[in-house]
Amino acid sequence: MSTAEAAATAQARAPGSTIKFSSPLQIPVVGVVTEDEEAQGVFKPMDLNRVIKLLEETGKDDLEEKQLKSVKKMVQCYQNGLPLRDLAQIFKILNLCAGKIKKQPYFIEPACNILKLCGLPFLKKKVSDEITYAEDTANSIALLGDLMIIPSSELRIQICKCIIDFYHAEPPKQHITGYQQASSSYKIKMAEVGGLAKTMVQSLVLFENQLVEKLWVLKTLQHLSASEVNCTLMVKAQAAGAICAHLNDPDPSGQLLFRSSEILWNLLEKSSKEEIIQQLSNLECLLALKKVFKNLFTRGFSNYDRQLRNDILVITTIISQNPGAPMIECGFTRDLILFATFNEVKNQNPLVKGLKFSNSYEDFELKKLLFNIIVTFCKDLSTIQLLIDGKVILALFTYVKKPEKHKIVEWSAAQYEELQLHAIATLSSVAPFLIDEYILYQGNAHVLAFLEWCDSEDSFFSHGNSFHGTGGRGNKFAQMRYSLRLLRAMVYLEHETINKDLCEKRAIQQLIGIFKNTISKYNDKEEAILLEIQSDILLILSGLCEHHIPRKEIFGTEGVDIILHVMKTDPKKLQSGLGYNVLLFSTLDSIWCCIFGCYPSEDYFLEKEGIFLLLDLMALNQKKFCNLILGIMVEFCDNPKTVAHVNAWRGKKDQTAASLLIKLWRKEEKELGVKRDKHGKIIDTKKPLFTSFQEEQKIIPLPANCPTIAVMDVAENIRAKIYAVLGKLDFENLPGLSAEDFVTLCIIHRYLDFKIGEIWNEIYEEIKLEKLRPVTTDKKILESIITASENIGKMVASLQSKMIESQACQDVQNEQKVYTKVQATHKQRELANKSWENFLARTSNVKTLKKAKRLQEKGIESSRYSEHPSNAIFHRTDIKGLNTTVPSGGVVTVESTPARLVGGPLADTDIALKKLPIRGGALQRVKAVKTVNEPEKSVPA
Repeated sequence: MSTAEAAATAQARAPGSTIKFSSPLQIPVVGVVTEDEEAQGVFKPMDLNRVIKLLEETGKDDLEEKQLKSVKKMVQCYQNGLPLRDLAQIFKILNLCAGKIKKQPYFIEPACNILKLCGLPFLKKKVSDEITYAEDTANSIALLGDLMIIPSSELRIQICKCIIDFYHAEPPKQHITGYQQASSSYKIKMAEVGGLAKTMVQSLVLFENQLVEKLWVLKTLQHLSASEVNCTLMVKAQAAGAICAHLNDPDPSGQLLFRSSEILWNLLEKSSKEEIIQQLSNLECLLALKKVFKNLFTRGFSNYDRQLRNDILVITTIISQNPGAPMIECGFTRDLILFATFNEVKNQNPLVKGLKFSNSYEDFELKKLLFNIIVTFCKDLSTIQLLIDGKVILALFTYVKKPEKHKIVEWSAAQYEELQLHAIATLSSVAPFLIDEYILYQGNAHVLAFLEWCDSEDSFFSHGNSFHGTGGRGNKFAQMRYSLRLLRAMVYLEHETINKDLCEKRAIQQLIGIFKNTISKYNDKEEAILLEIQSDILLILSGLCEHHIPRKEIFGTEGVDIILHVMKTDPKKLQSGLGYNVLLFSTLDSIWCCIFGCYPSEDYFLEKEGIFLLLDLMALNQKKFCNLILGIMVEFCDNPKTVAHVNAWRGKKDQTAASLLIKLWRKEEKELGVKRDKHGKIIDTKKPLFTSFQEEQKIIPLPANCPTIAVMDVAENIRAKIYAVLGKLDFENLPGLSAEDFVTLCIIHRYLDFKIGEIWNEIYEEIKLEKLRPVTTDKKILESIITASENIGKMVASLQSKMIESQACQDVQNEQKVYTKVQATHKQRELANKSWENFLARTSNVKTLKKAKRLQEKGIESSRYSEHPSNAIFHRTDIKGLNTTVPSGGVVTVESTPARLVGGPLADTDIALKKLPIRGGALQRVKAVKTVNEPEKSVPA
């Protein structure tokens, strides 16, 4: 035990003395280490308060020497690490030393020595020290940023080195007995809590003309920006704009640009992207980015320069997403369009003269990034003219062609394929904004010719190793997929010149042929891509044929066949998630656009049982399809041939179309919360169709051009379409309906009357809310209309009640019939049991048997004639000597007619009779045939 500790202990143990517990900040333990103690790894206590007081003193002659000596002694004591409990006072000493540097430069060295100690791991005596001293530690580390204002290059660099050491922690030089190293991430976390990153950003303004210090600060910020918390603090300090504006500052080492771009990347990834874009969307930052990119693009030759160039372009692409960024004003947009197209379109601009892309990975990535930024540019209408001037469409169409063999190109085969797909995808976004350019460069001809090659059997081995080439390895599906996307984007512009040109070039026939070929080329591996291709084809055909009967006639029976093929898809596949749902929606849309209005196609669709397929789909009970299918059914029912098909359809359990539609009505009303009783009867006759939503919404006076809730309800559910379809079926003689269906049918039949009543009721309520008083005649008419609507509701409710009562009576009658049938069955069973009992009695009791025999004989005798005709032949019906009271078997002995008389067993009877001998006479007796287990008895022939 040391002398100081012994004295303290003795004082504490003295009688009558009071033990005072002071905080670690007041009584620090400082390790002054002797040679022996250094070998044992212990701290020798030292009073840090004395050092602080000494540094705060002024006016003495030899004071400076004492101050330097005391600080040097303290540094020597802590050469193995700083305890957390002493950290606050040590940083106070550091702050005092730094404050004296301006007038006393001798304090630079001790301050730097203390900073070197801060780079060592912090030490804790207890596990809880990290939590206990967290606030002191955070405040101490935050002081490092505040010390950057000290005008000392050496001190500033040492502060940066100290902070960088937080991320490259080294173990203590020697283990100190009783102390443990704090966790490696403790310093980093405390730097985040103390807001060190923010003060370091703010210090950048101090080094505009001091390159070395600026590079060290940027290196520090590069490490700090690895944390999301620090990035958020840096954004608040406007770090992005401050760093970007100085990208072009002189720097022979090239570190400034590299570290700045790395910091900007981290800020974009780990903080609010919108805030960063806003900070960089100013003329100063964009001019700096433009200058850097142009220099790297035209003068950069190393891989490092190319990578840095690509990073700058990605940052620029993100900034260009902001419509308010002055990209055009600074000329950056025009330059980027030039760089994107100079390789495909000849240009005499000196900026790109002599430039050429290599097939290096960096240049390949640059080309794709330039395609990306063109897509971003086209979203801003102010750049359209620049895209036209740069001939972007012409440049992109150079890729929409069959790859030429044996042609020397800059790119490898795999690279060219990826760029080709990327260019077509870019065209899908850009071409709709540049319609005149698309027409000028004959875009339709290019795309159709390329599709013809995609559909051909030409041998082509694609690599399919990119995002756009997914699923296209060894085939041309990827090329076909993106070409169809481009064609779909252009067709849906509804530009008559483009659509007319496509039809004149036989695009409809070509697309139908491609669809048929995709069916034959079906492959499980590329199933999702093939489904997308088929969906796009149907959407393109829908866009071309809509509102044009001649084009629908071109679509014809071949087109109807592909629609029917899709509709026959296994319903289980609709849940696979591969795209069958999208394909089915496209198919239903093509029925609307390509078949309706063309009577030969409609008739062919009906002949091929198309209505049956539609009803099969509707029977799947998937709400996402029902609305569209019902709309198709309403249109199809205008064709007089349709009704017979609808009535002829039968689903599972012999369900009819009418029953299916009524079932959908009930399901829809249940989801809408319409009030019905357990039998489906109307409850509220004033509001028989009101949904729960309509009940919740209060009637608000609206302008005449705004639809009310009752009107919007017609379009927002399928009840109106069900009413329309059943109306086309005349509501009468509908097969396969149950009593419940008839009850619901009463409501459906009066749907239009109820809906008109709802609307008049809304009008009446709006008049009341607006406090208007109609004239007497109008008021009477309005009240009579509302009363009539309510009476219709009451009439329907009464009719439903009668139906329900009639059905209840019918159910009782049916039940009674069942009970009667059950009763007859039980009676028959009792008679059978009684007969069996009598039979057993006759076989087991001789007296009973004799009695039964007498009764039998008596019955036989009583059934005979009392007198017999004189010429009649009498045949006995019983067998003498047979002691049984049950009828004999049905087998009797019959003498067969000789074969010589009838000509054999297969001879015709009439012919056999004709062959009877004329000499004739009575038929001769033949030997009787004996039957097994029967007595010999002959019957006269």
